[in-house]
Amino acid sequence: MIAPKAILFDLDGTLLDTAPDLGAALNFVLERHGFPAKSYQEYRVESSNGALGLLKMGMGEKFEKYDAEVLRAALLQYYQANICRNTRPFEGIVDLINHLDKNRIPWGIITNKPGFLTEPLLTHIPEFKHCRVCYSGDTFEQRKPHPEPLLKAAEKLSIEAENIWYVGDAKRDMEAARAAHMVPVLARYGYLTEAELQQNWDVDITVDSAREIMLLLNENAFG
Repeated sequence: MIAPKAILFDLDGTLLDTAPDLGAALNFVLERHGFPAKSYQEYRVESSNGALGLLKMGMGEKFEKYDAEVLRAALLQYYQANICRNTRPFEGIVDLINHLDKNRIPWGIITNKPGFLTEPLLTHIPEFKHCRVCYSGDTFEQRKPHPEPLLKAAEKLSIEAENIWYVGDAKRDMEAARAAHMVPVLARYGYLTEAELQQNWDVDITVDSAREIMLLLNENAFG
């Protein structure tokens, strides 16, 4: 395995555990409409699936009786106002990012999160200040699993796609990486369900922690 010349990351469920704040926004909407609040374990696995995924999980079959866009707007408004109260980098992420910065390995973020949420969120994470490229779900016409954002990032970094690892915790991340001819790296510590963990997706590398990525980088650099 060849060491990467750059690494791109998904955001929610890969770099940051945003589930606590997304779940708080979900519970705000649920309680407003008379639904019981959901626990962290319940909303955690839906946190990569956007506002509508969270709302469908929280309301079940009754979701269809409501105006989806009104619910979504309420959830996102609350989330935007409370965007980084309990969000934290996953264990080992700060050490990994520091390692990349120290070794001058460029890195970036490709997320399906809309830009009006991505940009303010990242201002709360000082360790991410050396991020070289960041594209959100509405930056381009296409978003993951389409490879366009990943390919645009490779162009900006002036690095060939096959020399870039893309780390994510969802099937669409792995599909996007493969379509872009990057190295798909599955973050099993993210927001995967038990059923998803049992599936054999088309990936080159699987990791159970951010520290495993750093170990792989060291092995490929010196081993």
